[in-house]
Amino acid sequence: MALEIIFWLSVCLIVYAHLGYPLVLLAVTSLLGTRDRLGLRAPAVEPTPVDLIIAAHDEEKVIERKVANALALTYPSELLRIVVASDGSTDRTVELARAAGADLVLDLPRGGKVAALNEAVRQTNAPVVAFSDANSFWHADAMERLVARLRGRGVHYVCGQVRVSGGQGGNQEGLYWRYEMAVREMESGLAGITAGNGGIYAVRREAYLELDPSRGQDIGFPFEITKRGGRAVYEPTAIAEERMAPTVEGEFKRKRRMMWGLWDVMLKWGMLRPRGYSPAYAFEIYSHRLGRYLTPWLHLVALVTNAALLGQGGLYVVTMVLQLGLLLAAALGRFVPFLPFRIAYYYVTVTASIAVGLFDRIRAGRVPIGWEKVEGTR
Repeated sequence: MALEIIFWLSVCLIVYAHLGYPLVLLAVTSLLGTRDRLGLRAPAVEPTPVDLIIAAHDEEKVIERKVANALALTYPSELLRIVVASDGSTDRTVELARAAGADLVLDLPRGGKVAALNEAVRQTNAPVVAFSDANSFWHADAMERLVARLRGRGVHYVCGQVRVSGGQGGNQEGLYWRYEMAVREMESGLAGITAGNGGIYAVRREAYLELDPSRGQDIGFPFEITKRGGRAVYEPTAIAEERMAPTVEGEFKRKRRMMWGLWDVMLKWGMLRPRGYSPAYAFEIYSHRLGRYLTPWLHLVALVTNAALLGQGGLYVVTMVLQLGLLLAAALGRFVPFLPFRIAYYYVTVTASIAVGLFDRIRAGRVPIGWEKVEGTR
């Protein structure tokens, strides 16, 4: 009896994390009339100076194109200052950024992306600070839409939509991002988003937080700003485009690095501590973040308990076949270009990266502050 409870609880939590939670969000936001429609309106931007800070480490392949992309934004040029924060680049990033027309190029010692962004914010003074990665290319009106959204009552942080391209090697990150953006839009309409994206976001200067260099702003800013009484939202019409890692193996490498510091964020830095959250935001954090990040262990528990229950009836034979079928499809997905197999391979690999990231954290005893580019994303 106890094994059956554990098995079905694990299965239900897996299904809830990936399917149940979005459906509950959809029902709640539809019922309460809180679905986020602000992004559908054309922005009317007030004259607000903005500093656009671009983090870069050895980005000579793309930095000229990125600066040109920033200069081409339709936001009033006299109000926009482009800042490149080079984090210990050893190539021509600094030289090329200056030649391309960046207003300020900071040649900083290697300290990690967050440390570079913190220093850049200290050396700027605009009331709005926007951030981008060197390989994220914004649509022309993206800045206007971010700034317009920051004028909303209580809004201190706004993240745009990242569209990914590539993946000819089988990576299904694009499918995941479409799912994630749909969930993020519903969260934005309820209590606020639980994570952002480093490619395109903006913050009111007074709300900017100097995070520890070992932390990521993507997952750190939204919940920290929420705890301080601000609101973190998603603006789907502020669009940036990036190239994804072409292969699932490359995506695993990227996700593994991200997950290295995940449990520090949740436990050491307080994501799971509900103090400062509204009940709705706590519901989002525990459903979306904790639920998603527990899935590797939930899958393992479900597999082990299912094996122990095989003699308890035909139902458990069916559930074991389904679990083994997922693993078999994932194994085939590495070699067979059949979409269901590719999706299974992506899902199993990315889910495994959460567990491997925790192992890396335990083994190393610390979270690294540097970042390395994944091949094929530039």
